[in-house]
Amino acid sequence: MASLNVGNLGEYLREQRRNAQLSLRQLADAAGVSNPYLSQIERGLRKPSAEVLQQVAKALRISAETLYVRAGILDEREREELETRAVILADPSINERQKNVLLQIYESFRKENGFEPGPGSGAEAGSETGGESGSGAGADGRPGADGPRTAGGSDAGTASKPSKPSH
Repeated sequence: MASLNVGNLGEYLREQRRNAQLSLRQLADAAGVSNPYLSQIERGLRKPSAEVLQQVAKALRISAETLYVRAGILDEREREELETRAVILADPSINERQKNVLLQIYESFRKENGFEPGPGSGAEAGSETGGESGSGAGADGRPGADGPRTAGGSDAGTASKPSKPSH
């Protein structure tokens, strides 16, 4: 039986499983897949779905996006962008407005460095044209005094709400 072209997913999964000190059977049970199926994935004979990869990643306590890249489902650059956005959105120490400002700044810097906005880039949180809305970075990609300067915690700009959450 010939191996499928799934990059080095199987080898990577085996390595992660061994690092976690799990047997094939233990990982299969934790991920909710059959032992033979997981064995075939590790040997490169099967290409798992994104859902199966997510279950395996959860069982291994690793990033599902990393497995998606290894399986050829997701581009490396997209994975990095998605992980960055996910970390910002998951941070409980900042509010939704601050999260949106950070995403706008991040997108502005990516544009400045020549990267096009990807799917789910958060462009809906700001302006599609890179700062013309006045709530993100300036048109040249640098944060202006109209909002992003408050993302770091200083009220040096024109923050519309004078009260800040206590630390």
